[in-house]
Amino acid sequence: MTHHKVIIVGSGPAGLTAALYASRANLAPHVLDGMQPGGQLTITTDVENYPGFPEGVMGPELMDRFRKQAEHFGTTFEFAEVESCEMEAHPKKLNFSDGSSVTCDVLIIASGASARLLGLENESKLMGYGVSACATCDGAFFRNAKVVVVGGGDTAMEEASFLTRFASEVHVMHRRDSLRASKPMQARVLSNEKITMHWNKVVVDCLGEVSEGGLKAIMIEDTVSGEREEFACEGLFIAIGHTPNTAWTGDALPKDDAGYLDHQPDSSKTIHEGVFVCGDATDHVYRQAITAAGTGCMAAIDAERWLESTGRG
Repeated sequence: MTHHKVIIVGSGPAGLTAALYASRANLAPHVLDGMQPGGQLTITTDVENYPGFPEGVMGPELMDRFRKQAEHFGTTFEFAEVESCEMEAHPKKLNFSDGSSVTCDVLIIASGASARLLGLENESKLMGYGVSACATCDGAFFRNAKVVVVGGGDTAMEEASFLTRFASEVHVMHRRDSLRASKPMQARVLSNEKITMHWNKVVVDCLGEVSEGGLKAIMIEDTVSGEREEFACEGLFIAIGHTPNTAWTGDALPKDDAGYLDHQPDSSKTIHEGVFVCGDATDHVYRQAITAAGTGCMAAIDAERWLESTGRG
């Protein structure tokens, strides 16, 4: 069975930043890519809010640069999906879906989170071409545009409010006749003249072709009458929540009700010695590349100090 000093699960901004810091500290980190190497930024087109790129940068290019920088200092990579783990004792053991296993002294969990999508046929095809799951990331690309937000919770209300800074019209589609959002968030949205509510409506298709400029309209269905109609728009923001990619940790670590991993205050440490968490697997508030990278740095520094304190450095 192969053993590594440091294993990092996940290769998004958090995981690759942790790898960069760990490799520069001569900890020989080994990164397990998982099912989406590069994380959520690999399905993002233009990124304009990451420092150091005044002209913006494509999401996949940014993650490729992260990866090459970590590789430059000695990080190794492996495409593997972790199915379960044993982290209470030393060494930590990770079991893969193909039946193989690896062990490590330090485990850094940076497995991220995945945006919940609608499951429509054209949704993934048009992601980054009019369809988005992050208004904070992509809202500025929709100046003076007509956009739609799907959802009825606080996240959807926050996205709708944020988009009014850029879009000419914001339309919220909600499948019920009342919102699940908190009363203050509801009041903010319902009082905003740029936001129009559409009750008892679900999006059943995204219309448009990448080769023709992306999203042109959506098909909506009335949940009461069953009637369908085409609704022209230039942007569709899906705001029905995120799912942290933490199921593989089982009961080994405490989670909140949504599945986000707990950690010690002002630290990336967990209840288990030598196990650290970072990025969107533990962050349900900010969910930005820059904040994920920052926590990845924290996890690597915490890991280095733990190894030194235990004589394993």
